[in-house]
Amino acid sequence: MNQQTVGGPADTEADRALKAKHRALWALGNYPAVAADVVAPLGPLLVDAAGVTKGDRVLDTGAGTGNAAIPAALTGAEVVATDLTPELLATGERFAAEHGVRLTWQEADVEALPFADADFDVVLSCIGAMFAPHHRRTADELLRVCRPGGRIAMINWTPEGFIGQLFATMKPYAPPPPPGAEPPPRWGDEDHLRELFGDRVRGLTVHRQELVVDHFPDGAAFRDYFKLNYGPTIVTYRAIAEDPDRVAALDQALVDLVDRYQSAGSMPWEYLVVLAEKV
Repeated sequence: MNQQTVGGPADTEADRALKAKHRALWALGNYPAVAADVVAPLGPLLVDAAGVTKGDRVLDTGAGTGNAAIPAALTGAEVVATDLTPELLATGERFAAEHGVRLTWQEADVEALPFADADFDVVLSCIGAMFAPHHRRTADELLRVCRPGGRIAMINWTPEGFIGQLFATMKPYAPPPPPGAEPPPRWGDEDHLRELFGDRVRGLTVHRQELVVDHFPDGAAFRDYFKLNYGPTIVTYRAIAEDPDRVAALDQALVDLVDRYQSAGSMPWEYLVVLAEKV
């Protein structure tokens, strides 16, 4: 079994600069608050859907603060949690200690994972790997480190759902993406997934589900929370900070977005549950 080393075609000066930007983006604001306040239910749901159990060797990619990794470890599985942003992993390690579980926390790029081929029984990603810029490279790595007969399980925001539409709303105001980078919500498109994984998996299933979010009383509360805490929103506002008219326009666009989705104090955020077995 050959050990993959970080590098190769992905390890160029341009790629290193791009990953440094991604690392810094997710360290902005307070993503641990978003993970705890808003999206926490997704991690246990993914672990359950993947059938993680005691004795499994599990890799969580784009693990952040451990929304999926910690519940996976609580089953008795041997878990390695990886993320590009070490600040998130440090928070996750503290959370794991509070839950009384031990797992391995390791900084790693999902596009060049530092693990052997076929090293894991289960490879997870809970709204994490979808934010890596190169989708084919990411899919190749998820498959490479999973053993034949092992399971790949993901939760990805859909393009049509609230977070997909949040990125569409911010796009006209955000800095242009680097060449070759693909939009994260494409991971929530079934056709795109089937193209990425192809005949390297069997039994690929996708299910659309909704996370009911009732954390924000109105659009202004959502906007202000995401401006303060969510890296992609922070970066977008920084790009237009010298143009008060554009800032005001984006402020209103985010309020309007929430108004389209929110009813009786809650919003449905659509996501895709993806399950497959590696051939």
